[in-house]
Amino acid sequence: MRDVTRDVTAAVSTAPHRRSFLKYTGALGAAAAISSSLSACSSGPESTNDTGGGAGGANSTLTAVIGYGNDGSWDPTQTASAFSMAANNHIYEGLLDTDPISREPYAALATAVPGDLNSTSWKFTLRAGATFHDGKPVTADDVVFVFDRILDPNTQTLAKGFFASWLKEVKKVDAQNVELVLKFPFPEGVSRLTLAKIMPKHVYSQPGGWDDAIKGKAIGSGPYRQTAHHPKSNTTFEAFAAYNGPRKAAFKKMNWMTIVDAAPRVAKISGSSAGAQIADNIPYANIQQLKSGGMDVQGGAGMNNLFLMFNTKRKPFDDVRVRQALHYAVDTEKMVEVALKGHGKPSSSFLNEANPSYRRAKTVYDYDPEKAKALLKEAGVSGLKIEILSVNVSWIVDCLPTIKASWDAIGVETTLNPQETTAVFTKMDQKQDYQVVSAASNPNQFGLDADLIMHYNYGPQNLWMGYARWADSAVAKQLFKDMDRATQEPDAEKKKAMVQDYIDVVAEEAVLYPVVHNELMTAWDPKKLAGIRAQPYPGINLLQAKWV
Repeated sequence: MRDVTRDVTAAVSTAPHRRSFLKYTGALGAAAAISSSLSACSSGPESTNDTGGGAGGANSTLTAVIGYGNDGSWDPTQTASAFSMAANNHIYEGLLDTDPISREPYAALATAVPGDLNSTSWKFTLRAGATFHDGKPVTADDVVFVFDRILDPNTQTLAKGFFASWLKEVKKVDAQNVELVLKFPFPEGVSRLTLAKIMPKHVYSQPGGWDDAIKGKAIGSGPYRQTAHHPKSNTTFEAFAAYNGPRKAAFKKMNWMTIVDAAPRVAKISGSSAGAQIADNIPYANIQQLKSGGMDVQGGAGMNNLFLMFNTKRKPFDDVRVRQALHYAVDTEKMVEVALKGHGKPSSSFLNEANPSYRRAKTVYDYDPEKAKALLKEAGVSGLKIEILSVNVSWIVDCLPTIKASWDAIGVETTLNPQETTAVFTKMDQKQDYQVVSAASNPNQFGLDADLIMHYNYGPQNLWMGYARWADSAVAKQLFKDMDRATQEPDAEKKKAMVQDYIDVVAEEAVLYPVVHNELMTAWDPKKLAGIRAQPYPGINLLQAKWV
C-alpha cells in the first residue's frame, strides 16, 4: 500500500498546495541529511543485523522490519507515512494518546482524560516532571505552539483537517495548564488528540525547524528517543531514561529497518539465523512458512482497502452508471480467494464491517456481470477501453488480474499499468489525464470514528476529490453539506444515522470507493517477544511489548 494512508484535508480545511503535499508524503526532501543534532546519520547505518545476539534480555536490541519506507516526512503535523507515524508514537506524546487496537484514549502528557466530553472547554494539566529528550521541561507553551501551527489558516498541514472543523483555540492557563476551546460539543475529538504530538517550541520554532522535522529530526517526550536516522535504510532508538509517563520503554535499544520488498523482508525474520524479531506487512503467501518456522503470525482487519477512483471529467466516467457497472463487474469473491488468500472481504460499505458506525450500504456491488453489461448499454457505452493506473504494492498488483479478467469479460478491454506509488500520485498532483486509479488506503492510522474516515476521502477542498474532479458536481455539494451537518450533530445516535445515510450516497456514486477490505499481517517470534498485538493499519506499536 502507499507508504501513506493517502493524506487529505478533512471537513473545513483547505487543501495544501502540491509542493507542501509532496513534502509531507515523502516525495520531496526524503533523502536529505537532517540536522547535525543527529550526527550519527552521516556515518552510515549501524549494523542492520544487530539483535543483541538474538537472545533477548535487558541489554539486547530489538530489531524490527517495517514494510514501508522511512524516507517520508517525520513532521507529526504533516505526515501520513506508515513508518514515521509508527515511530512517532514511540518518540512523541499527545496530551492524550490512544490504545493502538481499541483506540480508547488515555492520559499521556496530560494527567487525565476530560470528565465531560460534551463540554466545549477541556482543561488539561501537564504531567509533573515531563521533559523532552534534550532535557528541557514540557510546558504549556509547547502545547500552544503545536496547536497554533495546526489551526493556523495560513499553514496547511494534514493535522488541520482533523481539528479545524471543531477546535476553536488552545489557550495557556499557566505553565502547566492549558484549555482547549471547542466550537461545539465534539466527543470524538478526545481520541484525535493523539494526532497532535507535542513538540518542543525551543527546537522547532527555530529557522528551518519544520524542515528539519520533515527530514527526520525527532525530539519528543515519549519513552524512546531517536538516536539515528538513515533514510531508505533504518532508524534507531533507545529508552529515554528520564521518561516518567504511563507506558515506559521495555527495550534498551531498537533498530527499525525499512525493507519494502516482500522477499527480503520475510527472509529477515525467517529461520534460525533471523536478524529481526518482528515484521509487519507480511505477504499472505508466506504465512504458513513463517508459522512452520515458529513465528506467530496474526492479522488485523480494518479499513485497509483496494479502491477504484474515476476521473469524472473524462467520459464516460462522468456517468454514474458506468462507474457502477465497473464495480458490479469485479469478481470480488475470486479476488479475496486468489489474491488475498481469504484474508479479506468484498466491501459492503465504505466502512469495514467492524467499524462501530458500519451499516450495509443501500448499494452493494455484489458480483453481477449481467447487471454491469446492462448498465453500460443503458449508458450508451460500447467498445470501452480502459487503462488502470495502479500503485505497484505487491498485494494490489496481485488483485489487478482479477479486475482485468472481470472487465474483459463484459467487453471492456483493460490494460494494467502499475507504477511506483510516488509516480502515480505525482501524476495526480500534476493533474495529468487518467481514466481509473487503483490504490490502497487505510484511514485507521488516524482513528476509528466515521466522521474522520469519511472526511479523509471526501470534502469540498479535499485532495482526493481534486484527483477525482468531482467536487463541483451538484451531488457532491449536497453531500458535503450533509457531512458538515453530521459533524455538528450532538446526539450520537442521530450522528451515526446521518453518517450512514450519506455513506449510502457515496456508495451509489462510486467516485472513489473500496472494492475489498483486507487484513494486514504481522509476524513475531513468540519465544522472544510478549505483549505484541497485530494492528489493522500499517506499522507496529511496542509500547506494551517486552522481552520474554
